[in-house]
Amino acid sequence: MLGRIFWATMPSEQQFKEQLQDGMMVESPDEMTEGYRKALEITLLVSGDTELMSAPAYYGPTMEAPTLDARASCVSVIQDEIGHGHIAYRLLEDLGYDREELVYGREPHEFRNTYGFDQPLDNFAELVVGHGFWDRAGIVLLSDIHENSSYAPWRRALTKVAKEEQFHLRHGETWMRRLANASKSTKQKVQDAVDWMFPMAIEWFGLPDDLKKHDDQLAYRIKAKSNDELRQDWMDSAVPFSEEIGIDVPAHYDEDQERYVLEYDLPVAFDPEEKEWRFDEPISWDDVMDRWRSRGPANEEYVNMIQSGELGAVVG
Repeated sequence: MLGRIFWATMPSEQQFKEQLQDGMMVESPDEMTEGYRKALEITLLVSGDTELMSAPAYYGPTMEAPTLDARASCVSVIQDEIGHGHIAYRLLEDLGYDREELVYGREPHEFRNTYGFDQPLDNFAELVVGHGFWDRAGIVLLSDIHENSSYAPWRRALTKVAKEEQFHLRHGETWMRRLANASKSTKQKVQDAVDWMFPMAIEWFGLPDDLKKHDDQLAYRIKAKSNDELRQDWMDSAVPFSEEIGIDVPAHYDEDQERYVLEYDLPVAFDPEEKEWRFDEPISWDDVMDRWRSRGPANEEYVNMIQSGELGAVVG
């Protein structure tokens, strides 16, 4: 098969990395080194958990959608997200995981979803900003894997996911634009949501490249772009869209650098109870990692919604 190499004996990790960088594809677990398997498992867990936990986060404000059509679209998004989570879990089954255990057997703090989906979304404006900003972040991350990953089964599975995520993004942009243009009060709700959700999306992509001690995801070509490259890709579309609809974001295009730059220094403290970023309170990335590990205020509630079957009864 084109792009694959069969080894009489398992190569060293360095040999394997070199072959992957040269375009070799991996089809099954018996073709993986231990290092590759570990890097892939972590990536799939974060992806699956993030997709799954977006569903309960989106559920509450979905029920408050202003029109029946909007509610139907939001329910479709929730169904898609649950399906996307199960795709990652199905791939993890090939690596020896139990899908039922992944969904129902873990404690809330054991889930590896991105921190944004540990936050309560309190209104429809926050929901559509989630679609417009956070699903955009998902598209940026998964598009890189879909186009470049060395793990062939995931690349194939993401063909369906990519199309559905584009629908989520279009829905978010459509409603962000509508609310921003409807009245001062609805525009303010979008602005209030963006004020805390934009920096959350920036943080989504992880440590800056200069602080990464190693990156097995890149070395094994599970993904091809670095954290900062992905962050810039996200800003390349999120910032001009926000400017187009008249919403302020703490970033702008720098002509000298020919790229979008933040108007604050990463990282900064976040108050999850008030949903406020303290831009005048610099912290370390170790502090950020501690916050992520501690989980957010809605973590237990959202996991319980999944494990109790409450969400499935609504969208199933």
